[in-house]
Amino acid sequence: MTHSFAADNAISHSEKQQGIQSEIRWENQPEPSLERSAAGTALGSFGVAGVVGIFALLLHMLAQHSPRVGPGYAGWANETIDSPLAALRWFLGDMTEPLFYKSDLAAIGLLAGAAAAWWLGRRGAKWAGTLSYSSGLWPWVLASASLSLMLSNLVFGWALDDGWQPTFVPFVCVAPAMVLLYGAGWKSCITGAVLGAATTTPLALLFIPALSAPLGLPPVVASVLAMSVGSVISFLIARRLPWLVLREARLVRPATQAERPPSGLNRNIAADAAWAARRVLKDFTETHFFANELAGACLILAVAAACVLNPGLPSYGTGLLPHILFAQALTSAIGVTLWRGWYRDGGWAATYASVVSVAPAAVLAYDGSWQGMIGGAVMGAVLAPPLARVISARLPAGFHPVIGNTAAMAISTAVALPVLRLLP
Repeated sequence: MTHSFAADNAISHSEKQQGIQSEIRWENQPEPSLERSAAGTALGSFGVAGVVGIFALLLHMLAQHSPRVGPGYAGWANETIDSPLAALRWFLGDMTEPLFYKSDLAAIGLLAGAAAAWWLGRRGAKWAGTLSYSSGLWPWVLASASLSLMLSNLVFGWALDDGWQPTFVPFVCVAPAMVLLYGAGWKSCITGAVLGAATTTPLALLFIPALSAPLGLPPVVASVLAMSVGSVISFLIARRLPWLVLREARLVRPATQAERPPSGLNRNIAADAAWAARRVLKDFTETHFFANELAGACLILAVAAACVLNPGLPSYGTGLLPHILFAQALTSAIGVTLWRGWYRDGGWAATYASVVSVAPAAVLAYDGSWQGMIGGAVMGAVLAPPLARVISARLPAGFHPVIGNTAAMAISTAVALPVLRLLP
């Protein structure tokens, strides 16, 4: 069953706005709430950023005395051509490359945390948080994304003898988004995987030398732009495939009067602080379409362990993983506090966008300086979420907001890094 543009245009703007924010919400809707208080949100979000900052400082010191277990990043790509083990490690590393980690151990931590959240959630443990937006589709999201990543590595892995290629890009865009739009099953799973690998990786291979290199911009700009353009192409194709049918989205209908805890302001601030702290941790896995705080915490701990064991592996062997972690937590904290109103009544904001683009790119571009860490965190939090919101709000039905989110990453990174260069 195909979907006409006329049918898309029949959806009101307000319904689109609610329906496309993040991955459209279907089951287990969050209860409506009043706008989060600035004090409570700042307390929780910057509290996490402070803890991560202290943790990053400790990690930096521990890395100075690392036992250097296992191989480093240098030469890893070349080894994948002849070594199945190196190729498997590269495949796993691709799962965390969107966060600038590129670590197989970090990927294991990410998957273990998400699996634990899934298992606990199935048993009613609310403290484990939601997974893949309470859609119940996490296994299919992971399956489609992993299959797309496998295809990308199999088809384009031969080019790794050049030292690096963006084989990771399909894992965090078309495939998981296709599952969330079209539902569970092998049809949506395989279709999303094939379309993602066939569009995003070749576009990234084209955009990096054609756009990023001539303009002096980091490869992440070309990579996320490839995700955005590849997603547009993929969803255009998907809406014309007879075996794919859009899920029926039950849009969030806010209650006429929101309820608040009855025990006063202090409890509200505490609740808002807890929400904000969890939200910052969620942002570390939002790009994977997991959006789970347990998975985020396990990811951070796992990549930290990888850094202590061998600081020459994570984050391309730069030794800047601690700096990246702090900048990512800070940019999320600023974004969550600044744009907290968009989370009202089950809403959503792309506060994760800078976590996987501007902030880490600025750290690498400015060699871990305070200019890169603080400047990148602030500019990313200010620019990326509103850009993502504006672009996504104008997408028709059947086009996932990952298009707007990744486009915002490309634009904000391309703007922020040259501006930071002007700072003393």
